[in-house]
Amino acid sequence: MIQRQIWEDDLDEANRLRHTQANKQLYAQRKETVERAFADAKEKHGMRWTTLRRLQKVAMQAMLTFAAMNLEKLASWAW
Repeated sequence: MIQRQIWEDDLDEANRLRHTQANKQLYAQRKETVERAFADAKEKHGMRWTTLRRLQKVAMQAMLTFAAMNLEKLASWAW
């Protein structure tokens, strides 16, 4: 007897789509955009660790960091 989960067909479809040429190009772009932003946050903006306690304070620090990164990006577009 072969048992399959109810969502196994969806997983098969996602796996099939993952290997298409268009998705391979999107994944190649991801490391230049999304992953780069998080790497910059860690290296340039002190997001590797925090000295703050409580979720609210850490969330505030993260929001301020990403706001600063967005302002940097806007400034580079303006020039």
